[in-house]
Amino acid sequence: MSENTNQIVLQAKGITKRFPGVLANDSVDLTLRHGQILALLGENGAGKSTLMNMLYGLYHPDEGEIWIKGEKVALKNPRDAIDRGVGMVHQHFQLVPVMTVTENVMLGSEVTRNGRLDMRTAQKRVLELSQQYGLKVDPTAIVEDLPVGTQQRVEIVKALYRHADILILDEPTAVLTPQEATELFRIMRELTERGVSIIFITHKLKEVLAVADDIAVLRGGRMVGTADPQTATQASLAELMVGRKVILQVEKDEPQPKEVVLNVRDLHVLDDRGHTAVKGIDLEVRAGEIVGVAGVQGNGQRELVEALTGLRSVKEGTITIAGQDSTHFSPRKVTELGVAHIPEDREKHGLVMAYTVADNMVLNNYYRKPYASGPVMHQDAIDAHGTELVEAFDVRTPGIHTAARTLSGGNKQKVIVAREFSRPIKLLIAAQPTRGIDVGSIEFIHNQIVAQRDRGIAVLVVSAELDEILGLADRVAVMFDGRIVKTLPIAEATRERVGLLMAGSDE
Repeated sequence: MSENTNQIVLQAKGITKRFPGVLANDSVDLTLRHGQILALLGENGAGKSTLMNMLYGLYHPDEGEIWIKGEKVALKNPRDAIDRGVGMVHQHFQLVPVMTVTENVMLGSEVTRNGRLDMRTAQKRVLELSQQYGLKVDPTAIVEDLPVGTQQRVEIVKALYRHADILILDEPTAVLTPQEATELFRIMRELTERGVSIIFITHKLKEVLAVADDIAVLRGGRMVGTADPQTATQASLAELMVGRKVILQVEKDEPQPKEVVLNVRDLHVLDDRGHTAVKGIDLEVRAGEIVGVAGVQGNGQRELVEALTGLRSVKEGTITIAGQDSTHFSPRKVTELGVAHIPEDREKHGLVMAYTVADNMVLNNYYRKPYASGPVMHQDAIDAHGTELVEAFDVRTPGIHTAARTLSGGNKQKVIVAREFSRPIKLLIAAQPTRGIDVGSIEFIHNQIVAQRDRGIAVLVVSAELDEILGLADRVAVMFDGRIVKTLPIAEATRERVGLLMAGSDE
């Protein structure tokens, strides 16, 4: 933290924000001091992004006050916030891929000379900023050619170019390798030493303890406490976030792998633009083991999972499940082979949001007995099944006839897990199984996945969260640029080694 740390540069006082049917922020107070890294911790749905969007002028509070550098402000839009020195780096970058770094940085704040864009002056300023703060950015590079970690630096340069001295970083490590995250933390420290104040939004407990000067915790839209990173632990922070003790380590015995259930050979799959996203993958998953696929998002993982589950056609290669060639099977035929699928996008591929909880519990079995006889549905059987699963999987819902769209992220995920695990299966494919859900639900879902393995099910887990892969997997397959570059037994899969492989290093 820099000198002059007692100076308050930003304050939220009693901030309340309501959306139809939701109290997103409830009388929230927040204080950021000069040269400080303040971590704002909380699960998805806790109200973090809503609060930050008000501090950046994207939303307007229903009640409460915002103070910036001692002045009470009414931020009508982001331009008002930028004019007061507030910059925001969003989780999903706001960059134009085909433009250069300099063009992206100056977009909306163009420098002109004699009526023309003054690219030379802008490039010089970008270079000065990148050197001053150790950001290592080439002003002439095309953005789409840059690694994700460098694109994020461009976003930081963009904020500094607009003279931001208060920086909001929204889930900044979500798309970074461990090495890129470490580099980002170095940059954050460099920024604060030069007087920049940072709000760092995350749900990753380890990162908070590594980089924060102070920690504020939101739960259910309320500020439930603050913590000192010098004395806090991951366990104490998890308890603040969830309201109860949470076991953070995945507890599991040694695997007992048996026959090969999933066998993938020389698989090639195209993405939505017709480019090859999966490039000749070979992969085996045995009964009674968990194989984790690690990698930065966008390296072919989504296309791989969609090909395995029948949601995307295969260009070349073969997929064999339980001894049967399923390369060109429909999703229903894949399901009928005994495959359970926890999809990456639970709202798009996992649930019908307008359907009830009970109806969602039978989405892949609704046409079978006892839920139907020919065209006639048996609602009593569907309701009985739903009631049983809601209790068994601790789904927090007002009732089985509640629409799925009204549930929290964690409870939506529990509905999918309950449905997929409540029938006889041979293979479980879980894509981003705990994305955006609270640490309590993560603990529950991890335990359920391990229980499937221990029952002799073959499990493939694909996750962008390296800690999740290292906690669950018995073997780790690392994907980079559409290929599996290495498969390691878990004993050899250190964070450093897997992180380097994720970045394309061949060791």
